[in-house]
Amino acid sequence: MDISSIWLGFLFCIIVIMNAFTVDEKSSISNFLNSLPYTRKEIVSSKYIGAIIFTFMIIFALFMGNFIINKELIDWKEILLVVCLVLIFVSFSFPFSYKFKSQYLLMGFAIMFVAFMAIGNFVLPKIGPMLDTMNLGEKVEWFAQKLFSLQDVQLYGLIAIVNIVLYACSWLLSIRIYSKKVF
Repeated sequence: MDISSIWLGFLFCIIVIMNAFTVDEKSSISNFLNSLPYTRKEIVSSKYIGAIIFTFMIIFALFMGNFIINKELIDWKEILLVVCLVLIFVSFSFPFSYKFKSQYLLMGFAIMFVAFMAIGNFVLPKIGPMLDTMNLGEKVEWFAQKLFSLQDVQLYGLIAIVNIVLYACSWLLSIRIYSKKVF
């Protein structure tokens, strides 16, 4: 299958993380977690730490699978991109899921998908004439290749730092939301 390891890693990470979050959201589990001798801060922190652990476990599995099956290594830039995409997704979805129910994320995804399609079909063709002949998947791949062709390691460091700060702010926001939540 000619599927990018970036998309596989991103999708698997999101599915595993959100499945774990959704299972914990059931009322019986929430009541159980809140009856244990853990603070709400520790409960939220465990989900954020778990998201990082799940991400690195899936990336490791993809790395090893790609090495065993294709006899090639995944580029560190691709790994960084997957981690950054997952951190961005978790940074927005966890606080949203703590404030509302996870089922509302489906509506949010639908809106994001429409925005993604609009950007892909109306904004990206304005960037260059060669993009007019590409379908949306090819446009995303073209953008990723342009991103990977950058040689400035400082840019990647800056992107990583911005993602870590966004993740930390999201973590703090989720702690605040969850501490005020009534069960």
